[in-house]
Amino acid sequence: MSEYDGLVALVTGGASGIGAAVVSMLTSYGARVAALDVDVSAVPDGVLGVRADVTDDDQVRAAVATVVEELGRLDVLVNNAGVGAQGTVETNADEEWHRVLDVNLLGMVRVTRAALPHLRRSASPAVVNTASVAAEVGLPERVLYSASKGAVVAASRAMAADLLDDGIRVSWVNPGTADTPWIGRLLARAEDPTAERAALEARQPHGRLVSADEVAQAVCSLASPRALSTTGTSLTVDGGLTALRLRR
Repeated sequence: MSEYDGLVALVTGGASGIGAAVVSMLTSYGARVAALDVDVSAVPDGVLGVRADVTDDDQVRAAVATVVEELGRLDVLVNNAGVGAQGTVETNADEEWHRVLDVNLLGMVRVTRAALPHLRRSASPAVVNTASVAAEVGLPERVLYSASKGAVVAASRAMAADLLDDGIRVSWVNPGTADTPWIGRLLARAEDPTAERAALEARQPHGRLVSADEVAQAVCSLASPRALSTTGTSLTVDGGLTALRLRR
């Protein structure tokens, strides 16, 4: 018996990348899982695909209601939906700031808000949010993305305080540069994709991109009902980028 047997989890951005890895791992651990995304055509059999845009509150509320109606309950929420952004403080227009914050920060707020009445009825409620090492480390041409993920970290910590008396644990993961479709698209636009990938790999002390499964393992550890004293904190999955200063 897995600690996830009988539990229901909702993963936003669950159709690809880190979200898909989380969906797969939670399923393998015995949870019944719903994947919320703007396109659920790639969601595997056995997983409830729910189409919704996290920037639309009505769609979010309807999606959460569908999950509870179809699966009977909600115990774990993984707020993973997000978009990337490149640029300096000079180069991102206001419209881009609004777009990215609407997904990365307010999307998390909308889904959590809709899920809370159901999480309060769970005996093992947990929320895990996907942040980034960009919230902790200054990376070039990532001002907007870093600000959005820094806001996710601050909001997660405050939510953990607000929801402690409800028994709802809130934590977050800080992935390093992960080998996801978004990074693939970023590399495809580079003048020299091979050189750009090598530079991203070299930036991380362990010399490679983080895998989606490695991030998923951290998410599952934080959300596990065995981690009852873990709240208001994070797991960083970055090959040592944040903490290590090596001499080669």
